[in-house]
Amino acid sequence: MADIELEDGVNAKFSSLGLNDWLVKQCKAVGITKPTPIQYYCIPQILEGVDCLGCAKTGSGKTAAFALPILQKLCEDPYGIYALVLTPTRELAFQIAEQFRILGKPIGLKDAVIIGGRDVMRQGMDLADKPHVVIATPGRLADHINSSNTFSLKKIKFLVLDEADRLLEDTFAEDLQVIFDALPEKRQTLLFSATLTDKLEKLQTLALNKPFFWQSKAEIATVEQLDQKYVLIPAKVRDAYLVHILQKICSETEDYSMIIFSNTCKNCQSLYLMLKALEFPCTPLHSMIPQRDRIASLAQFKSGRVRILLATDVASRGLDIPIVQLVVNHNVPWSPIDYVHRVGRTARAGRGGMALTLMTQYDVKLIEAIEKQINTKLTEYPVDDKEVLTILNEVSVAKREAEMRLEEQDFGERKTINKRKKLIREGRNPDKVLNKKKKRRKEKK
Repeated sequence: MADIELEDGVNAKFSSLGLNDWLVKQCKAVGITKPTPIQYYCIPQILEGVDCLGCAKTGSGKTAAFALPILQKLCEDPYGIYALVLTPTRELAFQIAEQFRILGKPIGLKDAVIIGGRDVMRQGMDLADKPHVVIATPGRLADHINSSNTFSLKKIKFLVLDEADRLLEDTFAEDLQVIFDALPEKRQTLLFSATLTDKLEKLQTLALNKPFFWQSKAEIATVEQLDQKYVLIPAKVRDAYLVHILQKICSETEDYSMIIFSNTCKNCQSLYLMLKALEFPCTPLHSMIPQRDRIASLAQFKSGRVRILLATDVASRGLDIPIVQLVVNHNVPWSPIDYVHRVGRTARAGRGGMALTLMTQYDVKLIEAIEKQINTKLTEYPVDDKEVLTILNEVSVAKREAEMRLEEQDFGERKTINKRKKLIREGRNPDKVLNKKKKRRKEKK
């Protein structure tokens, strides 16, 4: 195992890392002119055939750190299925696939994205066609392995776990076991994440074969360009403060772009309906939305047609949307690690940005835990309480109407029914699984 200081690699060039000329030229063509520290230290080790565990801040170029050496090795010995990339969210799977396509264009890279919410038959045909790289969420790939014999993962050379700390949580354990059983023992395993957890630390010595380990040495877990603030509010008027802040930002900045994070699908959808009624240009993104609508929402936001994205933590991991100037935490995340990933959606690749967290008197300990994790203090964002009072009634009415619409749609009940159907299809006991998840949520709180 090796652990290296990063200063040496800051001014390096891609040509010094052992990459082929065509990859260096392709990087330059897409505007990637010099390697980031994680790329500088990890790419040569991966090219040498060493297992790798890389941990660096959000927006530090982790995807290219594993995509570039995989493409070089694929070029030397092209066949499918050559590499498998696992990721916890559908949106991140699409983003990784897009980067592989761009960087692998000169060699005619074939990829397949295997995620829930898409046509199973079509995906089965894609897998049978032996793409070079498969990018998948664990649940849907495990379903294909259990139900199909038209493809094999026994010859893959690379297994990548992106956002590895999230993938190694209990939620994915059963699906990962199915996948690992279908993989060859001899393979190169690459794990990347923005946050290092106890499970990842154990993998350094237990699960990987003499791994190369590199972690950013920065004292602050979030990027220096990120301005982190909080607003102390009464719990019962949280939404009025949110609307006041949005009105203030909209009036001050013409081309604003922001993500508002909420803790549940129901709260996210309720906020969307409320803000839409108040004529804010917004769109939702959460797991209860059909996949085609999730793609459409993200496309609208990325293109700038919609300025506000309301999201759960499905949008907190890995998504690279350069236009995001502000992240708002409608609730304080229970886990400091979740906070790091949420606020990492702004101030990416050297740009500036702001993160604003709405906190009540009950959230003080959570904020203290976050400040300890990121090794920096949040500062207070000024709000005029009198102006909030002037819109309190209007916001309350919009919120009640939004909640009534959700009740009419049986929103919460639909989510439970969908979960039970999925578990039954997988041959699992829905009561046992859902009770176990409920127990874990209580323990986490």
